[in-house]
Order: sequence, then structure tokens, then C-alpha cells
Amino acid sequence: MPMHVIIATDGSKQSLQAARYLRGFAEPDTIASVGVVAVVSPLAAVPFASDTSGSRSKDAETSFRTAAEGAAKDVAAALDGWGPKVTTHVRSGSPATEIVKAAKAKGAELIVIASQSSRAEAVLMGSVAHKVLNHATCPVLVVRPGAKPRKK
Repeated sequence: MPMHVIIATDGSKQSLQAARYLRGFAEPDTIASVGVVAVVSPLAAVPFASDTSGSRSKDAETSFRTAAEGAAKDVAAALDGWGPKVTTHVRSGSPATEIVKAAKAKGAELIVIASQSSRAEAVLMGSVAHKVLNHATCPVLVVRPGAKPRKK
């Protein structure tokens, strides 16, 4: 039975590479659908405080959401013509939490995410991929920078 897959994107070239990695090794008829998820972190959408404004800037919030929508569409475009139905979703919240929630809501059997931090950065700051690995209820494919799928 074909599975449902979630691909997480943050707009980076590594996220796009992770989608291409999936496309390079997975048979399209084994995948029923792909949900591309971009998450806007509420903290990232809050502009720096200034003496003149203590409120959240709607323009900044809109700009982050527009960028997230564009990132999700770029990943969807990389999968265009591959076979499975691809949808895009923008969520707001903690990236790792929202990716795991999206996977649960869709009944995903696989989450695909790029790893962009070194091990030292992951230890010091934590990483979204590491948090997804520890909290997901389905398998997680973490694609490292420079990874190339093996052709059959």
C-alpha cells in the first residue's frame, strides 16, 4: 500500500536536496502523497524591539509567511512530474513540533528532513532534525549535505 510522506523545508538548498534525494531513490508508485511543510517560527516573525514600536509588524509576519510559501512551492516544483500528489502547507510554531504534528495529522509513514548543522552545533543549540528524530512516531530520513541517492 502506498505511503504518505512529509518533506520539511526551511527554504535552504539542503531542503531542496532532501526532496531530490527522496525522488532519486523512492519508486513513485510506493508513495500515495507528499506533503511539503514549511514552518514559520513565531519568534522569527517578531521584529527587533525599538523605542518607537512595541508591537509586532504585520509586514514582517507577512514577509516570513510569503517566504515559507515560496520555499514549499520550490520543493513541490522539484517533485513535479514524479507521480505522487504533492501538497504544500505553511504552519506556525516551533519547527520540530509542527513537523511532527503535520506527520501525525497526515498519517505519514515517513518524514524527510535535511540536516544542516554540525554535531557541535546540534549539541550546543539543538537541531530541528535531531528533535524530529526524537519525537516522530514514524521513520525519519535525515539527508546530510552532499548526500547522493544510490541508483538501483
